[in-house]
Amino acid sequence: MDLGLKDRVYVVTGATRGLGNASARELVADGAKVVVSGRDDKSVAETADALGPNAVGVAVDNADPEAAARLIGAARENFGRFNGVLISVGGPPAGFVADNTDEQWQAAFESVFLGAVRLARAAASELEAGGVIGFVLSGSVYEPIPGLTISNGLRPGLAGFAKSLSEELGPRGIRVVGVLPGRIDTDRVRQLDGLSADPEATRAASESRIPLRRYGAPEEFGRVAAFLMSPAASYLTGVMVPVDGGARHGF
Repeated sequence: MDLGLKDRVYVVTGATRGLGNASARELVADGAKVVVSGRDDKSVAETADALGPNAVGVAVDNADPEAAARLIGAARENFGRFNGVLISVGGPPAGFVADNTDEQWQAAFESVFLGAVRLARAAASELEAGGVIGFVLSGSVYEPIPGLTISNGLRPGLAGFAKSLSEELGPRGIRVVGVLPGRIDTDRVRQLDGLSADPEATRAASESRIPLRRYGAPEEFGRVAAFLMSPAASYLTGVMVPVDGGARHGF
C-alpha cells in the first residue's frame, strides 16, 4: 500500500528514542522527510544521522516557548515545506497521588500539556489543507493506569484538546489524530516494570491481561503512527487510536 508519504515533511518531537523514534523511522522508511527533536544535542545529532539524508535534528525542549517556531522553521529551511507534526514527549514521573510534588506536576504540565498545545497551535497556523497534527498520548486517556497519576491527569485533557482542535481545523482540511500506546516494549515501559520488586513477574502479569499475550514492538506502534499521519488516512480525524494488543476493555 502506498501511503503517499514520499517527499512529505513532518516534525517529530521526542524522536531520539522510544515511540517518537519508532514513528520517525517508519515515516522515513516510507519516503517522508523528518525534522526530529529531543533535548540532548548529541542524541538528536546521532538520531538524525542514523535516519539518513531525509532527516535533520533540532535540540529543543517541548516546554520551550520557542520550540514550535524553531522546528517548523527547520522543516521549511531544510526541506522547503511543512506537512504535519507528531507531538511525542517522554512520560512524566511515576507515582501515586501522595508521591508526586507540585514541582513534578508543574514540569510535566509545561512539557506534556502546554508544550504540546503550543506546538499544535503553531502548526495549525502554518498548515494547509492536507496537513495533519498527531499526538502520542497513552492508554490512560481511556483508563487510568495505577502508579501513573500525573499521566492520568494530563493525557485525557490533551485528548480533549485534540478533539476540539479537530473540529476547528476540519473545515480547513487539516486533520488531528491521537495514537494511544499500551504496553510497548520501550525503555520507558521497562523502567516502569523495573519499579516493582519482581520486574519479570510484573511483565508476565501485564502480558496475561493483553489479548495478544505480549508487549508490542516499537515498530508496530510506529507503523500505525505513520499511517495516521499519511495521506492514506485522509478521512480520519478526531480519533484516538489504541495500539495496545487489545488491552482496552471498551469498544
